[in-house]
Amino acid sequence: MRYSRWRQLTLITTAVMIGVPLLIICWSMLQLLWADDLSTLSHLWDTVVPEYIRHSLILLLGVSVGVILLGVSTAWLTTACRFPGQRLLSWALLLPLAVPAYIVAYTYTGMFDYAGPVQTALRHWFDWGYGDYWFPEVRSLGGAIVVLSLVLFPYVYLIARATFIQQSATTLEAGRSLGLSPWQCFYRLALPLARPAIVTGTTLALMETLADYGTVQHFGVTTFTTGIFRTWYGLGDLVGALQLAGMLLIAVMALIFIERHSRRQARYDQRNPRPAQPFELHGWRAYGASVLCWLPLVFGFILPALQLTHWSIERAEVWQDSEFWRLTFNSFSLAVIAAIIIVMMALWLAYGRRQIPTRPVRTSVAFAGMGYAIPGLVIAVGLMVFLTSIDHVLIDISQRWFNYNPGLLLSGTLVALLFAYCVRFLSVSLQTIQAGLGEIRPSMDEAAQIQGYSPLQVLRKIHLPLMRPSVFTALILVGVDVLKELPATLVLRPFDFNTLAVRAYEMATDERLADAGPPALMMVLVGLIPVILLSRAMLKSQQAALKEQEFVPVTA
Repeated sequence: MRYSRWRQLTLITTAVMIGVPLLIICWSMLQLLWADDLSTLSHLWDTVVPEYIRHSLILLLGVSVGVILLGVSTAWLTTACRFPGQRLLSWALLLPLAVPAYIVAYTYTGMFDYAGPVQTALRHWFDWGYGDYWFPEVRSLGGAIVVLSLVLFPYVYLIARATFIQQSATTLEAGRSLGLSPWQCFYRLALPLARPAIVTGTTLALMETLADYGTVQHFGVTTFTTGIFRTWYGLGDLVGALQLAGMLLIAVMALIFIERHSRRQARYDQRNPRPAQPFELHGWRAYGASVLCWLPLVFGFILPALQLTHWSIERAEVWQDSEFWRLTFNSFSLAVIAAIIIVMMALWLAYGRRQIPTRPVRTSVAFAGMGYAIPGLVIAVGLMVFLTSIDHVLIDISQRWFNYNPGLLLSGTLVALLFAYCVRFLSVSLQTIQAGLGEIRPSMDEAAQIQGYSPLQVLRKIHLPLMRPSVFTALILVGVDVLKELPATLVLRPFDFNTLAVRAYEMATDERLADAGPPALMMVLVGLIPVILLSRAMLKSQQAALKEQEFVPVTA
């Protein structure tokens, strides 16, 4: 019992430590309210906050419309219909997830800006000069909406498609027997049943939108993330940055509540092991469905990948530069170290929750897993306040006892960056590990304990061999997420320490878009790994469904 209590205390302490940055921001907001010191907040509200709110709301509204239109339409077509290229598109539509949104922003700026190849070709073909024609402004709020929609629609596509596959066949067949067309079956039956899943996918995309920094900064759109960075680094006002981070945290919490509430309504989706029979499209309907599904894939992945490849070929000398490979080594080593630490921590928390399923442990582990929904910049602000205060305490103790100033031991080193990654990406690893543990029957634990195995021996000799695929998947997912993370890395990295993401950002900020090609292409190639794993999982589940029923196509 003492061991269980001690282990329960360490589990709760570990989980609370992961949530320290969020607690710091909440505590700072409460302190300002209690002290009635709202001068900074009032100044921000009178000057920049209304613009941040307006732009953020427009961005959220535009992205929500974009991801719903693209995600739901492609999910329904690839699930319920058969047309040329349907099998290829069913997994290829996940490829935009491999490209960070800020990388797509850089590529489209390079292609469609005034000096880009598209407008240059138009001026050459039609002998136009400056002011003789109108072209959509890429660096604008509308451009940010389009880019984020193209990159984030797979969140809605993935969840909606899974729901469409699992929907009851009898419901859709009843609609067909009543003479409903494929469009009417979708609008009247499938769409209402999939509403909770669509809300969940859209909420995930909106949380990524609020967390985005590179895209909105490159397009010159002022949102809360750019405001936090400007207030902290540009004005040196940490109090103002904390207050802006608190506002953004409230918005993210509201989205989390919406997502959790939508999942509670998942009972509307009645599953049936027998999938519905697909519609066989012919003629212009078949080609129209194919074009509709290819468009988001072309603009969300193929065009950016081709542009990055072109820039990388133009800058072929970069691939022979030792500095580039040093950045690559920094990025990959940081991703590997962070992935190992985070997966080990997830194993500790998930296995502890399995062994000691008390309410405090379950609540604390769930709290530790909230970091993925919080923007990296918000985590960086809270973490910097926490680690800086500890550094000052350590400096005071060292000067008092040893008359020596050790400097910033935590906030100025990779410790801060690894801590931020743990807070940000623990949820990814935790969910994967918990899914693997859920497939192991508790009776195996009981049998091992009867034979005298300790909990650590049970984990090492029984669970880890069975969970090897889950652990491997968690390592890859976390490593790729760390490799692509920009805001936290940009803020917390030590001096003279760069990564591929930071180098691509610096090159794009200096308007050297072609020089951003090689590091961006390297990140995209690595980002394909989790997408391939996810695609394989989708194909396996689809093949399992196909074995249960022989499809008899229905002509539409």
